[in-house]
Amino acid sequence: MSNRVDALIDRIRSLEHELEVEFSKQRSGFQFGLEHGRARFEEEAIRRLTERRTRLLKYVFSSPLLVAVTAPVIYSLLIPFAVVDLWVSIYQAVCFRVYGTPQVRRGRYMNFDRNGLPYLNALEKLNCAYCSYVNGVIAYVREVASRTEQYWCPIKHTRRVVGAHARYDGFEDFGDGDGYRHHLGRQREALRTADDAGEAAGS
Repeated sequence: MSNRVDALIDRIRSLEHELEVEFSKQRSGFQFGLEHGRARFEEEAIRRLTERRTRLLKYVFSSPLLVAVTAPVIYSLLIPFAVVDLWVSIYQAVCFRVYGTPQVRRGRYMNFDRNGLPYLNALEKLNCAYCSYVNGVIAYVREVASRTEQYWCPIKHTRRVVGAHARYDGFEDFGDGDGYRHHLGRQREALRTADDAGEAAGS
């Protein structure tokens, strides 16, 4: 795919994001706009939203004890997620180059915009950053895994797959040996034009 086509796709996605934010803003009446891809609240909105912030100590001491006890368990997951994040990045950097498959752009799956919300205290912002990172890693790894599956085993299962990735519908039917052998090359070739929306499913 040419650089111009890639640039146009990026621009379309950026505009789609801006349109989504604008629709959300109109529906909710919140006073903010986008500046360099980041939300910027109007001064009056910032003042009102800051008044809704719960002070950190009050937030901490008003939490149920058992909920507070789970915090170390939740945050301990950062270690395995960081390892998976790093390992999958190394994997695709090595293997996808060999397969001729475009690497997944990790940055597209990391969105930390909620940290700028004035009604969140420091701990809530940390929690939001944690959730953004973990869910971003999951989405990123899922896209890497879907491209890997399309390259090595683009075959549907006999049972319905709950939450199947976007490429799955383009896989070959279970039991269709002729179709699998005939279309495996096409499935792999489709990955050469893959994008991060998972649209290239080989169909």
